[in-house]
Amino acid sequence: MAVSTIPWGRDIPKASSEEALEKHWAYWQNRINRASLVMLKEEGIVSAEQAKTIARAQKRAEEIQAEPDRAEIQDIMPLEKLLIEECGQLATLIHTGRSRQDIFATLYQARLRLSLLDFYDELNVLRSTMLKIAKDHVKTWMPAYTNGVQAMPITLGFYLWAFLESFERDADRLQEAWARVNQTALGTAVLACSAWPLSRSRLAELLGFDSPIENGLDSSQVSLFDIPIEAAGIASNVAVRITTLMQDIAQQYSQVRPWLLLDQTAAYGSSAMPQKRNPGIINKTRGRASDVIGAAHTVTIRAHNLNLGMFDNKDSISDDSNAVYAKAVYMLELANWAFSMLKVNPERALEELNNDWTCTMALAETLQMRFAVPFRVGHTFASQIVTEARANGWLPMTFPYEEAQRVYSDITQKLLGETGSLPLSDAEFRETLTPEYVVKTRVGLGCPSPESTESGLKKIEERLAIDSQWCALKRDQLKQADAVLDKEFEKLF
Repeated sequence: MAVSTIPWGRDIPKASSEEALEKHWAYWQNRINRASLVMLKEEGIVSAEQAKTIARAQKRAEEIQAEPDRAEIQDIMPLEKLLIEECGQLATLIHTGRSRQDIFATLYQARLRLSLLDFYDELNVLRSTMLKIAKDHVKTWMPAYTNGVQAMPITLGFYLWAFLESFERDADRLQEAWARVNQTALGTAVLACSAWPLSRSRLAELLGFDSPIENGLDSSQVSLFDIPIEAAGIASNVAVRITTLMQDIAQQYSQVRPWLLLDQTAAYGSSAMPQKRNPGIINKTRGRASDVIGAAHTVTIRAHNLNLGMFDNKDSISDDSNAVYAKAVYMLELANWAFSMLKVNPERALEELNNDWTCTMALAETLQMRFAVPFRVGHTFASQIVTEARANGWLPMTFPYEEAQRVYSDITQKLLGETGSLPLSDAEFRETLTPEYVVKTRVGLGCPSPESTESGLKKIEERLAIDSQWCALKRDQLKQADAVLDKEFEKLF
């Protein structure tokens, strides 16, 4: 759907994609009818002639439903009525061994799996956009924050790598959840199967499910508590980190001279103040992420405190879990747009670092590593340097070297009982306080050095390709199942 930067208004889509919108409740009723009829004929439960007659009625019912301005069927009984109108009570044989219970559970599960794939695809789009930005900025020095203040210098590439790695875990969660989402209850009737020897495996195969959920009670009742909550939780988990990303960008954007900017098309003007360029896309993404988190909580609240067999928990899969993913896909589209519109000013980011004492830890490290100065001595020295610098308005490049020598002498006298001379020259003292020096001297697995970041992003790129292929494979398998079902249904004629 079309997106705008205006954060107000209720423009939340009804489904996670156009395909999901088209494959609505009635669509899946018809697919389930086709699969049931094929299986019943194959198992000899209905004769070839009976199957042929009912198949013609089913096809005619689908044509009637496709007529313009025809209301969407929301229950199995109106569909059954259409079949009866075409071939009489013979049509009711299609309902052999079935119930609303297993039909509803199946069609809701089919809709949920498509929403999950839509979400996975959009997450991969966002990952791809972020990866490109990260690769372009492995040497763009920027401050990292803890407790809301500058902590250490890192790079923008390293920062985005962290979130990309976390999104890999979401890819794992989605793939693991797929194994549970893509199972079916069809063929268990109300909850304990029926007297008819239905092939539940064949029903699953024809509808593109990996397998049936074995226990009948679990398949149409118990699983409808845990599976939709798990799926909704994944989307909510992603939304929490999207809000963090947007908050970080908003924090920089709010500065008088930000180093992260947005293309003008991603902002909107004030109705009263001419100078303002409001970060609409950022605010809207944050708001939609909150919608996702709220919708996911709704799934849990709707499912809790119910005894088995209630409609509420089945309905939660359709109305609530799919609503989570409709909102979540839109959230990811907005986030992707925000990153696509991002403009980075590396010089301003470096200036931001040089206007504070974010590199001070390297001063203590260098004294310890190169001159065996005890850690606490070096740490106290560095801390006192910052205290005096802030009292006098000095920055790392303007701090008087003579003052540094005096502070070192005072600290060593206090902590070691003897006056020491600062072993760093003026040039060495300045170098240790530069962001580039700090980042490039970080070592160890996962450090922010350009070499480490490039290596990490290479792995991210390789994994992203695998995940995109996985999603395409699952979609292809569903299409193949659709083709098989249509082919087998046509054979009935």
